[in-house]
Amino acid sequence: MKNVVVTGPPRADPATASALGEFGVATVHEAQGRTGYLGPDLRPAWSGARIGGTAVTALCWPGDNLMIHVAVEQCQEGDVLVVATNSPSTDGLFGELFATALARRGVRGVVLGTGVRDVAELREMGFPAWSTAVSAQGTVKATAGAVNVPITLGGQTIHPGDVVVADDDGVVCVPRDDATAVLAASRARAEKEERNRTAFRAGELGLDVYGMRDRLAGFGIEYVTYEEFAKGDR
Repeated sequence: MKNVVVTGPPRADPATASALGEFGVATVHEAQGRTGYLGPDLRPAWSGARIGGTAVTALCWPGDNLMIHVAVEQCQEGDVLVVATNSPSTDGLFGELFATALARRGVRGVVLGTGVRDVAELREMGFPAWSTAVSAQGTVKATAGAVNVPITLGGQTIHPGDVVVADDDGVVCVPRDDATAVLAASRARAEKEERNRTAFRAGELGLDVYGMRDRLAGFGIEYVTYEEFAKGDR
């Protein structure tokens, strides 16, 4: 990878990104065919945050946050900073001072394939952060990386300008060109879930709501009485 900073990459529509954030990770993940999920290792520094924004990407060396400093300048309102390292690292590359600078620029949060620190301060200031570790281990600023290039987190490739949705369930990425279609699919899924929720509140069972009852025999499932089971007939 060249040591480059790519300026002005195209971004998904900010309103679309915000709307996807409102639906949340699970719904968006399902709506785009169960793709784009960055895996269970990315966890929020504090619970309750939910965001949707456009990705600014940074590729750093382990234990070195030089390129996060470089990336801050490329961030604008509605963005989410997404950071990867070129080999595994749990060091605390990001903390409250970075969050202060990003919040001033209107950035909605940060996703780190490495460590975060100053968790109490991040929670107090309400700045959302997802990471693979929490670590007080400090960093250096010594090695060049890249900004706004494709990076990989959790087996998923994130391009600058893609939509990043994050909440208590983790993080999911929506390709920039798919954002409008995934938003429509998310809306349809949410409406379907609301219909199902209404049915469950009325006492209906998932076996019937999801049309599974008539398929049980095909799975080899039998209903037997207790007496039949106790006698060993089944």
